[in-house]
Amino acid sequence: MFYGTDLNTRLMLGTAQYPSPKVLRAAISASGAEVITVSLRREGPGGSGFRDILQDSGCRILPNTAGCHTVREAVTTAHMARELFGTPWIKLEVIGHADTLQPDPFALVEAARILCAEGFDVFPYTTEDLIVGEKLIEAGCRVLMPWGAPIGSGQGLRNIGGLRAMRAHFPQVPLVIDAGIGAPSQAMLAMELGFDAVLLNTAVAKALDPVTMARAFAQAITAGRLAREAGLMPARDMAQASTPVFGMAELLA
Repeated sequence: MFYGTDLNTRLMLGTAQYPSPKVLRAAISASGAEVITVSLRREGPGGSGFRDILQDSGCRILPNTAGCHTVREAVTTAHMARELFGTPWIKLEVIGHADTLQPDPFALVEAARILCAEGFDVFPYTTEDLIVGEKLIEAGCRVLMPWGAPIGSGQGLRNIGGLRAMRAHFPQVPLVIDAGIGAPSQAMLAMELGFDAVLLNTAVAKALDPVTMARAFAQAITAGRLAREAGLMPARDMAQASTPVFGMAELLA
């Protein structure tokens, strides 16, 4: 549940970089996503046609502050997005490093505090740092969106130990892996670790066949969640025979 909204699917899909509007429409449909993200920077001349695609999808819109590097820029963009899309939901990005696109934790917490106080439902793009997560919760966020790896890198979950610790540290907080996912198997792993959803864009948009890839991610996320709920067997250092010794034939010399 995200800010009181129940979703039937655990895949959130970005809407940038698709080869055509037709492919974007088909990919959204194939993914089964109920939430799609969009940057305010996609709006402009010809922007109304893009909005038509979003509205026709039937999905909930999660605007984002992609590309913002300061608190003021992020807060202003969030206000514009709320007015344009008519939703208090905002994916908050405040970038602190140009090469890795890692979020600036200090500016992120400050912007989150301002926006939460102004009635926004903030989805903060953050790292797996537990202290930053606590500060975001204190600021009023009720969802955390840690990265798996740098945006668009396709590296998957680079710090599995850190992400596992975050899941354990915030057992009641919805956690969404955001950024760095490049393959369905990586999204499945996020589900097996107990994360509540995965948000991705490039891995689908830049695939040779985005529609089929969207379907593959949807199925992988379903499989990973089912595995988590079924109970994964623990890893062992040594082999353990699956065939019982009792009842085996004894060979006499």
